[in-house]
Amino acid sequence: MMTVLLFLLQLASSTPTTSPEENLGSSPSSCSSISQLRDTPEIKVETCFSSCQGKTEKCEVGEIQRYWIKFENQTQEKIVNATMVKALFQTINITNTQDLYFSLIPHQVPGLILGAVEESPDRVRIPRTLLETLRANTDRVQVAISVFDIGRGNLFKGQASASGDGTMVLDNRMVGIRVGRQPITDLTEPVEITFSHRKQPQNLSRRCVFWNPSQGKTGNWDSRGCSSKLRDLETVCFCDHLTFFALLLEPTLDIATVWALTRISQAGCSTSIIFLTLTILLYFTLRFTRKKFKQEDPPKIHTSLSSSLCLLNVTFLIALGTGAPRSDRWCWALGGISHYFLLSSFTWMGIEAFHLYLLVIKIFKTYFRHYFLKLCLVGWGIPAFVVFITGVTGSYGRFLIKNQKNQTTLELCWIKISPAWYITTHGYFSVIFSFNLVILCLVSWKIFSLQSSTAGKERSQAWKGVLTVLGLSCLVGSTWALVFLTPLGPVTAYIFTLFNSLQGIFIFCWFTALYFLGKKAETSSSATAKGDKVTSMSRD
Repeated sequence: MMTVLLFLLQLASSTPTTSPEENLGSSPSSCSSISQLRDTPEIKVETCFSSCQGKTEKCEVGEIQRYWIKFENQTQEKIVNATMVKALFQTINITNTQDLYFSLIPHQVPGLILGAVEESPDRVRIPRTLLETLRANTDRVQVAISVFDIGRGNLFKGQASASGDGTMVLDNRMVGIRVGRQPITDLTEPVEITFSHRKQPQNLSRRCVFWNPSQGKTGNWDSRGCSSKLRDLETVCFCDHLTFFALLLEPTLDIATVWALTRISQAGCSTSIIFLTLTILLYFTLRFTRKKFKQEDPPKIHTSLSSSLCLLNVTFLIALGTGAPRSDRWCWALGGISHYFLLSSFTWMGIEAFHLYLLVIKIFKTYFRHYFLKLCLVGWGIPAFVVFITGVTGSYGRFLIKNQKNQTTLELCWIKISPAWYITTHGYFSVIFSFNLVILCLVSWKIFSLQSSTAGKERSQAWKGVLTVLGLSCLVGSTWALVFLTPLGPVTAYIFTLFNSLQGIFIFCWFTALYFLGKKAETSSSATAKGDKVTSMSRD
């Protein structure tokens, strides 16, 4: 049931032969001309970047970089204060050399720091040794500090982010540093970029990188020449050249943890498949041996949930055992199938809660024509629609999980990290779980309030009530809520994986106790269905 994958996702991979800026060249740009930009830089720069990030104009990352360097070379002392680009161009007198500090306050134009450096937790330090090397040719030099918002579109995302492995840039910020007109490389004293942030989860590694357009077809993040100093609330990047930098956050898991979680999931899911299959067989056995059984809707709903979970487990084991296929089409199809059975399982859990509401809360006469048929349209149809929309948007593909040594520890076909992932998994489950939790609380209150009125007569009813609530919790998918605790560390991940992969056993025990082991088997099912109070049979 995708337990390993959900945990890995929740805890949400070539070396240049030339210098970073030598690759930028001077080829024509796809944006507006530099002469037009000089008049209204804020408007023109914003138009250029927004058009390329929104893909309304055909352009490449390399062209954006070439365009921006041209703009820096022809721009006098001024600032650019646009939504996606904020930059400072300042001419500095380097006759009296000292380290230069520039602030990188979020959502503000960079500025030269003249006071205490500590007042700006996000900053750039340009060492005086760099300025001394330039003093032989000039006594004044232009320094350009730029901050780009790369959150929208696919520009400056890198190959790892595009593949959907969870890699992302901190705060979607890319910082450009340029001193003078010529590329600067092989610094004896590195430039420093300090990024402040909240305390990061243990499953995310931090890596200082620069954008290298020579890697791959579209360019990629590279860390050659850069090192990192990691602190709880900040990361300091040291790089021996000047170009465009960022702090990359990459999901990491050690091989031992991935191996253990994978084996637990394989064992648990295999066991669940056996018990879910027994549940389905038991249903058909009772359907043919008891006259009234096939007229009742609760066992049909339980069996539908069991079928969905069983198929999800089978799909997951196949995907885990075979790995991601070489063909992108097969990987797309496998990701869509896995996603479909995951969503259908969530949907049938929601239907369990809805039917529970009708049985226990809304206990007066209720009749729905073709009730179970309509439930099937919801339980199997809505997930199909969501998967179709997700597939059309090209959100399925290869998902790679890497460790701290940048080694691939797990490769699966799944949804790429994108808005589609958050909406169709996190969002979809959150809505269903919230609804199920409310219903479960109401039902629990109903059960225990009824028992309290008869506490003097049957004290053993308390245990029956507890077991009933636990059984209902498995039906409505309460064990899946443990996924929200997985960012706390591997321990909660093990608990989530163990309990969730054994959901099939819990459902089998509930189904058996309810419809088979009871002293009065036929009346036990009708007691759950409350046929005398709720008429919800479908007329097929």
